[in-house]
Amino acid sequence: MDNIRDMRPANPKGFFKKAGTATVLIVVAVVLIILAASSFTVIDEGYIGVKYQFGKIVDDSLTAGLNFKIPFVQSIVPVDIREQMYEMQTNAYTKDTQTVENLQIKLNYIYDRKELSSLIRNIGIRNVETKLIIPQVQSIMKNEIGQFRAEDLVQNRAAIQENIEEQLRTSLAPSGIVVVSLAMENIDFEDGFEEAIRAKVVAEQEALKMQNRTKEKQEEARQQVIAAEADAESQRIRADAEAYAIETIRQQIQQSPEYLELQKIQQWDGKLPQVMGDGVNPFVALD
Repeated sequence: MDNIRDMRPANPKGFFKKAGTATVLIVVAVVLIILAASSFTVIDEGYIGVKYQFGKIVDDSLTAGLNFKIPFVQSIVPVDIREQMYEMQTNAYTKDTQTVENLQIKLNYIYDRKELSSLIRNIGIRNVETKLIIPQVQSIMKNEIGQFRAEDLVQNRAAIQENIEEQLRTSLAPSGIVVVSLAMENIDFEDGFEEAIRAKVVAEQEALKMQNRTKEKQEEARQQVIAAEADAESQRIRADAEAYAIETIRQQIQQSPEYLELQKIQQWDGKLPQVMGDGVNPFVALD
């Protein structure tokens, strides 16, 4: 019993007082650490921070890095300002009432930094697609496709896509949305109509081949005519030259009978005649 009494603290009240103080200090330290941790938010690259105080925006341009806030009073929400992509799938109708089924639209866009503050405060980043992009894409796309026949839609797909993209760029710019690109994919019609289009395309291609063959034949015939005309012209020129030469010789003979003798001399090969004599029985030289 004496040993047990010796193990008791000399001053029980002082011991508990010190223990209570240490606990309080630990609690305070933990609270301070929590407050310190809650006082800063890290904004990643490609984002900006929007600071709210009791639900009201007090700053919408916090840059990447460590940003201060008042714990439990302010909050910072990161906003992705990198290029965004919105995808949708819908149906549309052509001018000749054909249904374009499961048309896929991919829209790439970014936020206009000059209009971002207004966009955040008046529309809200989370509402951009539902309030701005979807209504505009649906309206412009269906109106543009509705101006073309189904067959023309297939043949002029690239031009129609460019028109839709340009109209979206114009309509969304005032709201702070910058359209980067638009892709229109999977233009699909009913099976029967697609088969009819394929058959028509094949028929047109065959007709075009026949036209090309006809043009080739016509060109070959034209070349033959040109060649024949050239040959006839060449013969005419040669005939004219020969006639001119004959006429020239005739005139020379008329003007100078000695001209014929001169031609004989010029054409003689230098050999003596093989038959000699002027009598009834001439001598014939035998080689």
